[in-house]
Amino acid sequence: MLFSELPLANPLQRAIRAVGYETPTPIQEQSIPSLLEGKDLLGIAQTGTGKTAAFALPILQLLLDSGKFRAPKTCRALILLPTRELAIQVEECFKQYAQFTAISSTCIFGGVGDASQKNCLVRGVDVLVATPGRLLDLIGQKAVSLKALEFFVLDEADRMLDMGFIHDIRKVVALLPQKRQNLFFSATMPDDITKLAATILRPNPVRVEVAPQSTPIERIRQELYHIDKRRKGALLKELLLEHTEMKKVLVFSRTKHGADKIVRVLEKAGVKCAAIHGNKSQTRRQEALKNFKDEKIRVLVATDIAARGIDVDDVSHVFNYDLPDVPETFVHRIGRTARAGKDGIAISFCAPDEEQDLRAIEKLTKIKIPEGDKAIFEKLPPPQKETPESEMRNARGRGFPRREKQAQNSKPVQSPEPSQASPKPPRQQPPKTAQSVQQARPEHNSEQPQKAGFHKRRRNRPGSKARRRMRELSNSNG
Repeated sequence: MLFSELPLANPLQRAIRAVGYETPTPIQEQSIPSLLEGKDLLGIAQTGTGKTAAFALPILQLLLDSGKFRAPKTCRALILLPTRELAIQVEECFKQYAQFTAISSTCIFGGVGDASQKNCLVRGVDVLVATPGRLLDLIGQKAVSLKALEFFVLDEADRMLDMGFIHDIRKVVALLPQKRQNLFFSATMPDDITKLAATILRPNPVRVEVAPQSTPIERIRQELYHIDKRRKGALLKELLLEHTEMKKVLVFSRTKHGADKIVRVLEKAGVKCAAIHGNKSQTRRQEALKNFKDEKIRVLVATDIAARGIDVDDVSHVFNYDLPDVPETFVHRIGRTARAGKDGIAISFCAPDEEQDLRAIEKLTKIKIPEGDKAIFEKLPPPQKETPESEMRNARGRGFPRREKQAQNSKPVQSPEPSQASPKPPRQQPPKTAQSVQQARPEHNSEQPQKAGFHKRRRNRPGSKARRRMRELSNSNG
């Protein structure tokens, strides 16, 4: 099947040709006809399989067929997404597909001022792409209403559940009109997601599953390096310097501090890079992502905030600098490469304390990750001997509490034998009486010398100096 064979209007077909689409992906081929019929859809697909076009094109077609016009401070289609980067990306796709139509779209998300977003909603929009928190904020300010909504899309549902958006999603769903078309997309389908889908979708939705859940793309070639934590930065630096074909590299770190540390190591080696994580402002994050897309920087270091939804073309390599705690996150990380039918390479570093995570990943993916070239270790500094303090510092958790650590390091004090120890009778205090309490109170003794810096407080009587001076003058004259 070709896109030209789908029942889409000429403006949409023209936009499809402009972006270079010819053959729909499996999820697009199975979803678009059912959505054009007005059915609810439950889509399960890996990241990078073309889900955005699968729901954007039929929504745009149905908006054109309805002939309705947007009302002030309302939207006709709502796409709810977990992160700012994903929301911006989806809204850009809607603009590309609707570039030859009069359909309007806008994107709202947190982390920036809301004045410009309110201005975009004054006249109303056809397609509103939003994150849950900012959407509820603007609804509370009465800047937008969902009473005229016709289409509701919940994308990356499992990611929203992981990020704690479940309560916000339920609040948004409670504000939606009963008559609407629902689209529910998720890469995985655990029990919690299944229950959430049942509360949103109408009975008997169309189910589209194009690949087994949480299975990595087969075109990705994987490598594994067992190395201690202290030498991970040196290994990453040597691999980047040795392999010049690594032109567009995405490195995943578990923590924000770790991402900044990786950037400092690579910058010292002369590698152009930037970090993107939650502590960065929205402007800095957008700038780093744009420079990475335009190949102005070679390496983008990110936390799991970028594990899903960031669609960057031609990412050649993905590095798992730290293995994730959740095995499914590994699948979404390496899914940043080998997109749109291209090949890719995923390289993972495994420290001794990450062996359990590695076994969980291999159990989920049912793939034994092969070891990389061990000759690279000859160029690295020798491993340093780990001390108990460094092991606790490098561990994921905080290790033992400080008090327990001090108790372990301190030598136990031997108590004297019962025969050697002389028992002391308990000290008996006399009962307190009114006279004893009065004697215990310190009294001021005028004969005792005053302390340095102590001045007796005198009453300030206005005009006393003038009166004394008048008396002195009268006595001297008399």
